[in-house]
Amino acid sequence: MLLDGDITFINEEFYAERITPSQLDSLLAAGWRHFGTHFFRYSLGIYEFDIRRVIPLRVRLALFSLSKSQRRVLRANADTSVVIRPIEITEESIELFERHKQRFKSGVPDTIYDFLGPAMPCDAFELDVRLDNRLVAVSYFDVGELAFSAIYGMFDPQFSSRSLGIFTMLKEIEHASDAGKELYYQGYAYSGQSFYDYKKRFRGTERFDWDGNWGMFTGEE
Repeated sequence: MLLDGDITFINEEFYAERITPSQLDSLLAAGWRHFGTHFFRYSLGIYEFDIRRVIPLRVRLALFSLSKSQRRVLRANADTSVVIRPIEITEESIELFERHKQRFKSGVPDTIYDFLGPAMPCDAFELDVRLDNRLVAVSYFDVGELAFSAIYGMFDPQFSSRSLGIFTMLKEIEHASDAGKELYYQGYAYSGQSFYDYKKRFRGTERFDWDGNWGMFTGEE
């Protein structure tokens, strides 16, 4: 059990068919996430055999800059083509999801609709990455007035050496900056080491304390 100090216990959910961009911003700023029309937030989670503190993260784009390793990821994928478009679940993306989910040993999702649902309640897009016209990665993100929010990303395990998960996040950040947004929400991570530590490795990252406050993430959690 990796719990340090006092923490506000939160476990809430609701469903919404439609929300505005400004409402999305407010929900994200209060630690909410969503899959389809299901909105949720929780301050504690179970990871493997531990109860962990959940850490909502976001990048303040004015403070973001590329690290050396992130520059290498961009160079390694310079031969790909990237297209951003409205979400469309195709046979090709379903096949990619089936390959991607084989990476997981526990908590294996059933279908891509676990994350997208039959309908999205806010403006949302997908980012497609192709190599020689082959779909090798897809990520999905929401768009608010001030922020982008990552929903889910997947890639072909055959191309793991390309760090395509990081690549799609960097392209989302780039697109958010070009669109004049202030924030990029990369989702939840856990205290201590976990599978989700890659989300902590972006300069300009802030963390939510579950008492309504955002502060700079120090990398010590």
